[in-house]
Amino acid sequence: MGRPSPRTWLRQWHDLLEAPAAVAVRGRVGSAASGTASAAAPVRPDRLEPGKHRWRERLEPPGGQDTGPNPTDRGKLGSKRHVLTDARGVPLAILASGANRHDSMLFEPLLDAVQPIAGLQGRSRKRPDRVHADKGYDYDKCRKALRQRGIQARIARRGIESRERLGRHRWVVERTHSWFAGFGKLRIRFERQIDTHMALLKIACAVICLRFIERYC
Repeated sequence: MGRPSPRTWLRQWHDLLEAPAAVAVRGRVGSAASGTASAAAPVRPDRLEPGKHRWRERLEPPGGQDTGPNPTDRGKLGSKRHVLTDARGVPLAILASGANRHDSMLFEPLLDAVQPIAGLQGRSRKRPDRVHADKGYDYDKCRKALRQRGIQARIARRGIESRERLGRHRWVVERTHSWFAGFGKLRIRFERQIDTHMALLKIACAVICLRFIERYC
């Protein structure tokens, strides 16, 4: 049997690629051929609509809640976590904000997020004796917030104190951040809802505390 002629090939490909009558011109599926398929749920409205930057979500901005352009990553949308730990790196409070928000903006809410710590005799403790912070918190409002709560400030001063002196205390928090990054779900934020993201962060805090208890207690 000989090979088909080019005209025959073109006719066969035309028959295969010809759009069926059930498909509309704009690419949407029309009415079904059988009564069984037509009983499906009605088509929901499209979630995407044309915008300034190609396509965007209709209900909420790209990236989800509490996100912002990251100044250290070419303006990509993202969020960052703010952690307050004890001297051993155990997380006491954690918050999340957009990547473009300054650390000092979450300083007071982070202090107030510390829950009372029970276990010893007397009243449950909620305030530490002193707080060590890097130069990103070297502002009068941060020092004032500590004075109002009876906490001694140990905040590095910009242009005065060296990194070597601060590094004795900063590595503790940096290690805690690395513990959070060890959780695959938290290395990159995929959750658009801030409540879901915060729930995962708090679960990670519980796991870190449990690991600390198992290792040192």
